[in-house]
Amino acid sequence: MNHIFVTAHLISYFYVPKKLQMQPDFEQLKAQLEGDLFIDNVQRVLYSTDASQYKELPLAVTRPKNKEDIKKIIDFARKNGTSVIPRGAGTSLAGQVVGPGIVVDVSKYMNRIVEFNEKENYVIIEPGVVLAELNLFLAKYGLQFGPETSTANRCVMGGMLGNNSCGLHSLVYGSVREHILEVDAVLSDGSETTFKALTKDEFKAKLNGNPNQLEKAIYQNINQLLSDENNQKEIRDKFPDPKLTRRNMGYAIDVLLDSAVFTKGGETFNFCKLLAGSEGTLAFSTRLKLNVIPLPPKHKGLVCAHFETLEESLHGNLVALKYKPTAIELMDDPVMQAAKQNREQNKNRWFVKGDPGAMLMIEFSFETEKELTETAAALEKELRQAKLGYHFPLITGEDKIKRVWALRTAGLGLLSNIPGDRKGVPGIEDTAVHPEYLPDYIADFKKVLKKLGLESIYYAHIATGEIHFRPLINFKDPNDVELFDTLMNEVAALVKKYRGSMSGEHGDGRVRGKFIPYMLGEKNYELIRSVKKAWDPDNIFNPGKIVDTPPITESLRVIPGKAIPEFDTEFDFSNYNGYFRSIEKCNGSGDCRKSDKSGGTMCPTFMATRDEDKTTRGRANILREFLYSSEKEQAFDHKEIYDILNLCISCKACKSECPSNVDMAKLKAEFLQHYYDIHGIPLRSKLIAYLPRLNRLAMVFQPLSNWMMNLSVTKKMVGFSADRNVPALSKITLNRWTSKGIHQPETAPKGKVYLFNDEFTNYNESDIGIKAILLLTKLGYEVQIPGTLESGRTFLSKGLVKTSKKIATANVERLKDIITKETPLVGIEPSAILAFRDEYPDLVDAELQAAAKQLGENALLFEEFMAAEIEKGNIQQSQFTNQEKQILLHGHCQQKAVASTEPSKKILSFPANYTVEEIPSGCCGMAGSFGYEKEHYELSMKIGEMVLFPAVRETRAETIISAPGTSCRHQIKDGTDRKAMHPVEVLYEALL
Repeated sequence: MNHIFVTAHLISYFYVPKKLQMQPDFEQLKAQLEGDLFIDNVQRVLYSTDASQYKELPLAVTRPKNKEDIKKIIDFARKNGTSVIPRGAGTSLAGQVVGPGIVVDVSKYMNRIVEFNEKENYVIIEPGVVLAELNLFLAKYGLQFGPETSTANRCVMGGMLGNNSCGLHSLVYGSVREHILEVDAVLSDGSETTFKALTKDEFKAKLNGNPNQLEKAIYQNINQLLSDENNQKEIRDKFPDPKLTRRNMGYAIDVLLDSAVFTKGGETFNFCKLLAGSEGTLAFSTRLKLNVIPLPPKHKGLVCAHFETLEESLHGNLVALKYKPTAIELMDDPVMQAAKQNREQNKNRWFVKGDPGAMLMIEFSFETEKELTETAAALEKELRQAKLGYHFPLITGEDKIKRVWALRTAGLGLLSNIPGDRKGVPGIEDTAVHPEYLPDYIADFKKVLKKLGLESIYYAHIATGEIHFRPLINFKDPNDVELFDTLMNEVAALVKKYRGSMSGEHGDGRVRGKFIPYMLGEKNYELIRSVKKAWDPDNIFNPGKIVDTPPITESLRVIPGKAIPEFDTEFDFSNYNGYFRSIEKCNGSGDCRKSDKSGGTMCPTFMATRDEDKTTRGRANILREFLYSSEKEQAFDHKEIYDILNLCISCKACKSECPSNVDMAKLKAEFLQHYYDIHGIPLRSKLIAYLPRLNRLAMVFQPLSNWMMNLSVTKKMVGFSADRNVPALSKITLNRWTSKGIHQPETAPKGKVYLFNDEFTNYNESDIGIKAILLLTKLGYEVQIPGTLESGRTFLSKGLVKTSKKIATANVERLKDIITKETPLVGIEPSAILAFRDEYPDLVDAELQAAAKQLGENALLFEEFMAAEIEKGNIQQSQFTNQEKQILLHGHCQQKAVASTEPSKKILSFPANYTVEEIPSGCCGMAGSFGYEKEHYELSMKIGEMVLFPAVRETRAETIISAPGTSCRHQIKDGTDRKAMHPVEVLYEALL
């Protein structure tokens, strides 16, 4: 028996994960780095996926602060026989940043704009600079970086170089390859070099007498390969059609072949063109010098051509190309239908007429409006004559055009809203053929789908011959996994027939690298492999991508054939077939990684920290992985999930701004309830959840209660920051003020409203509630306060969903028979009244859901009610002052996510000389109790400092600061020492 034990022990030793064997070495490396290094399972899981279907745990995750850190990491990898995986936003669709080595995330620290030369039209940047932020900087000088991807608000320039990204304007701007001037890089031996344009003499100097031996070998390798006439012929015969601008298979040796060194009359030789599209497999870029170009002409417009069928749109594209547009993008019916299910994108469908089978968004840019309108009219005339299309609106105006493009670029995320396990997966989504072949190519493609029993979505860059196909595949089903492999092979043959490219802009990665030998020929494949060997002899840089790739059906996010976990939940998740599938709606596209400079609210904790674990995607990845792989008796018993969700501030922005509608606040609340069922509820969470009920008792001892709550010792006991002012109790509750009845209008009322006396207004801000009643009464409305419980918001925010469910059920029962469209429920505090609309329908039991939904439809923000009455003409401007006032508005997060700030702006600007400007802020940072909690205070204030606080401080003292949310008003007071007013207060003071 002893030998069996020894054998077992040895086996267990040798099967200890490599990470554990290397832990002491990693600790030494960590001490040497200025940046960060992580080897814990949470961070490794966070970086184990991208926007593809692949998942592989890395050994470690690093976030370097500078070039020296990168050199140390490369040196460590070389000495320890592992690899380096460069990573930015992780939006890659071909698994480029998934692998078992050391992930090197440049997005957090290496994101500086180093130098800008307006005269010579170039900018030097670090690889972690976000494209949208770069263009915001350049726009001040009338310039831009040309290639613009749909992920512009989060993708980083290093990643764009790695993929040779193109984007929707590639018709005129081409790809990154056309705009990259120089690259400072660290080679696989740790040496440094700069790649840039070289004359023939400079190229020869690199071959001889070059003190950098690896660099010398790299130049010698390319010279040997491309000087060979047989190789030249093979490349020119087998690489994709050179007329096809979107060709990105393998390494761009065909482009280098056309340089002046090897082809008479060619362009200057520049290895940067090879690095573009190399996916981090050849060198590690530390600085990029980019060509920048003028912004397009001012007069822009989109002809949004509606077609009955996809086939019509393919022919329409060829007509549109004759008019020299700056972009043509395709959207098919499933994408537009999916947009209806997304609150944010449904608003962007305003220009869509009927249900077109396909739409072309055709952009023109001209120096004059006349040129724009005449070209649009001529295009429409020709399309109609050809009997192509039925509706051709011309969309102008920066805001409207931006909304149309937002609808198009949301396509990938929207597709995750399709219910069921079959999803639109990447693989064949990046194929490209010359536009003239598209009608025949698509016809052949549809035959392949029919043969395999599949359906697909069609969208994206039709102008340049690239349509993103998204066949619906279920990787949980082993049969579908085999089907995917078959489909990839069938499509590869089809693309080769038209001399196209399997990769147009998304790269080969691990999903398309397999097809390079077939598409380009074995000889060209060996040439490409020799390039990799010359640059990276020890296979350190991102191995398994482009060349020597693993099988395309290995290392999937899910294990084919393994059942997904099913859970009994308090919330109803049946719309997406359960809790786990609601998590799976996150496809990794990374929309939650946008910065505060890009606008919007999602995701405030990431905006303030730039940490992946503080994104909606990061939280979804942790939830999915730990629940899916859990071997515990109770799957929710994972502190890793609890810790990662701790910094989700439940702002609800992801519910509307995430194209996939991932509702992390709801997922978090459900998880916490299960976690508390196992571990019990923390005292502070109990105190906050039950605060409305505790306040009832505290009112008896007010003002002693106010004094006690703001003592340092009390804050310390509760776990609140000593720097916070705890909200005071009002002198009188709103319930008590109205206990003897509410004075009604002297004349016949214009209508009847039920004012929801929420827990915050009742106990902490009853003066606002009183003003709301007086305002509504004076405007001619009968006001009643129905008998209800609190909203349940404090319980929801702390994950006490069972109690919230009881509250929701009681309130629906009490209100369902009295609240109607004619007699709405009107609320003052957004987070409270919007619970009726957002959470209640999913909280109550099935027999009450219809009533809860109807109640939610008639539960209105105060501003919504007032705006509707103004629209009806029931409220007159003459009832308010004519004084001039400037108002700065900060909208509440849940208001933005579930309702809108438009009614707030409308009513605040209703008095004749009141003007309103909305602060382009996301979350204020307070987020209910989050900003009060001592461990969250610093982050809370950091969120406020991004946009909100500076905007408030810059205003004049006489400017009114307005914020509908109670926590927002407290945050503004604590952060700027300015008092913010609820719109109720503003209008009450404006009333004559």
